[in-house]
Amino acid sequence: MKRRDTDPPADDAREPRATLAHHDGGFVESADARPLRILAEYLQPLYRFRQQHIHDTVVFFGSSRIAADGPLGRYYRDARELARLLTQWSNTLVGHRRFVVCSGGGSGIMEAANRGAVDAGGRTIGLNIGLPHVQRPNPYISPELCFEFRYFFMRKLWFSHLARALVVFPGGFGTLDELWEMLTLTQTRKLERDIPIILYGSSYWNEIINFEAMVQHGVIERSDLALFSFADDPGTALGILQAKLPTAPEPTTPAFARSRTPPKGGAP
Repeated sequence: MKRRDTDPPADDAREPRATLAHHDGGFVESADARPLRILAEYLQPLYRFRQQHIHDTVVFFGSSRIAADGPLGRYYRDARELARLLTQWSNTLVGHRRFVVCSGGGSGIMEAANRGAVDAGGRTIGLNIGLPHVQRPNPYISPELCFEFRYFFMRKLWFSHLARALVVFPGGFGTLDELWEMLTLTQTRKLERDIPIILYGSSYWNEIINFEAMVQHGVIERSDLALFSFADDPGTALGILQAKLPTAPEPTTPAFARSRTPPKGGAP
């Protein structure tokens, strides 16, 4: 029988139901949507830090393989104690939540830093990264400040964006990668503010990196050695941080490290 215009549409003629683009899991996980995923890893932490009134951070780097009861256990215990002392001091400062301990969110030194902040009654940040062998967030991270990243470079942006200081404990390739990134930003004066860098465990760092040889070969200046300090106990490290960290908060939250303005005629 011939269908009349006034008849209701047949089942196969009904209008399709559209899906919002950001609800389309296949699209969001596709190569074409990579820019959206990258942007999300910038905007979600920004949104969360504003919500939680996080002002600035002190970042702890170090190996995920160092356990409290292992051969290098003293570094775990020292990282925990330094984070505790730092958080305890930070809690006495006026203003927004200052110098919040931030780590890469995993085990080892990262866990020790987050744990020490909790020991002092503070909140603490974990910037975890998804890896093939699965790096799980440690249980001491404040739940509202626990992040998961897909992209290493976006994770490193958030390490540097809020950092007021960096404490680097013994570590492997990942720790070295993060250290060189921050040393390069500091050496090139790419950021407007200074970020004190403490290498914790002088015997370890002087054994695996021959800084003096780099000067002798002319690949860095002797003045570049002043970009970092050494510490071998929590009290010394805390003293360096207290001497170099500004106690007056900036008016904005979060207090971002801004890129230095290029010279006239230079690239934007």
